[in-house]
Amino acid sequence: MRLPEMESMASAIGVSIPVFRFLLCFVGTIPVSFLHRFVPCVSGRHFYAALSGAVLSYLSFGFSSNLHFLVPMLLGYASMVLCRHYCGIITFFLAFGYLIGCHVYYMSGDAWKKGGMDATGALMVISLKIISSVINYQDGLLKEEDLREAQKKNRLLKLPSLLEYFGYCLCCGSHFAGPVYEMKDYLEWTERNGIWKPSDKGQPSPFGAALRAILQSALCMGLYMYLVPLFPISMFLDPMYQEWGFWTRLGYQYMASFTARCKYYFIWSISEVAIIISGFGFSGWADMTNPPKAQWDRAINVDILGVELAKSSVQIPLVWNIQVSTWLRHYVYERLIQKGKKPSFIQLLVTQTVSAVWHGLYPGYIIFFVQSALMIAGSRVIYRWQQATSNIQFQKTLVFTNFVYTLLVLNYSAVGFMVLSLHETLTSYGSVYYIGTIIPILVILLGKMIQPAKPVRSKAKKDE
Repeated sequence: MRLPEMESMASAIGVSIPVFRFLLCFVGTIPVSFLHRFVPCVSGRHFYAALSGAVLSYLSFGFSSNLHFLVPMLLGYASMVLCRHYCGIITFFLAFGYLIGCHVYYMSGDAWKKGGMDATGALMVISLKIISSVINYQDGLLKEEDLREAQKKNRLLKLPSLLEYFGYCLCCGSHFAGPVYEMKDYLEWTERNGIWKPSDKGQPSPFGAALRAILQSALCMGLYMYLVPLFPISMFLDPMYQEWGFWTRLGYQYMASFTARCKYYFIWSISEVAIIISGFGFSGWADMTNPPKAQWDRAINVDILGVELAKSSVQIPLVWNIQVSTWLRHYVYERLIQKGKKPSFIQLLVTQTVSAVWHGLYPGYIIFFVQSALMIAGSRVIYRWQQATSNIQFQKTLVFTNFVYTLLVLNYSAVGFMVLSLHETLTSYGSVYYIGTIIPILVILLGKMIQPAKPVRSKAKKDE
């Protein structure tokens, strides 16, 4: 496509040329992933996965993108070869260190706000893939009784070949926006083993699930394009915004946050289409149905209604950026909990801080994820009160309270994630009197003072 044609098409949909080029390559992951189904041999599939991912990166971001990907990929593989006993922790810090260096050098958040584009977002996804595969290879040395269920399921007993490793990291452009998936699942899919092994149930058709995801992506993109001129994030520094009443400012924060989420809903829906159409999105058969129905849950990265109608903040990591939340749980949160001890706020805060650093070093990211830790901790307090009461009416009131609490604090906190700078974050928070920070802290403090008795368990339950 010639530059004048690209410029006219980019201006028609209201994006810059770098973003338009990225969108073309991103949508291109769908046919590229579909063709993966027809590559005849296992080595050929690995080669196709690696090559197609590298070509899409080159077309989208330029040659330097693949060089940036190569550095942590080779460091991770070298650590597996040279120091298996400590390769996980070594790679964790090396990969994150390199990612942070790229965040600082490119300051991508500022570029993205101005319509620019670079490979840092894709590097974020590849970094998680690298770390998980290396940690799983280290877990292969441990005794099975010392492993959690996720570790048993995902551990690697032998070193993947370099071709398998590169195919996993770059598979068909899935590193553009995820989802993050496990090396063991990738190997089984490529080798047509596990749930992908041909059976008497036949080959599951991906087209129905893919069509649903395409329609979802189209709806979310339409919403985003309609709403973004109405609720720009630049308004938070506009003097007119400061003249509005409290409830109008709070309502604007909700609409601006919802508009931003529509963009992510669109992106993750396209990723979902690509993973489903390749066959990798298949997650097994629902045997409860007759005939058995194919399930395509592996590629789902967001439950839109689950986010927008969440009854508790604790549900948000389960329905938003699902695969990254799962990664954080398995490779950060659970590994910080000492055996025989219960998790505390510290593990939650550290996990959220790792997530913040993964996104970048902007103050808005850090504040958002600290806010998220407070939000979840406060929601847990409300849930404990809800579980402790036997009064049905009061219980329903607490359920509704938790829903409103989550709606308020989530959309208030998300403004920091969007505007990024410290000044804009504090200005927007201050415009609503820091209500989304004060309420979680008050709820947590109340939870310390009002500790309800644990629900009485029946004798039968105790015997179990």
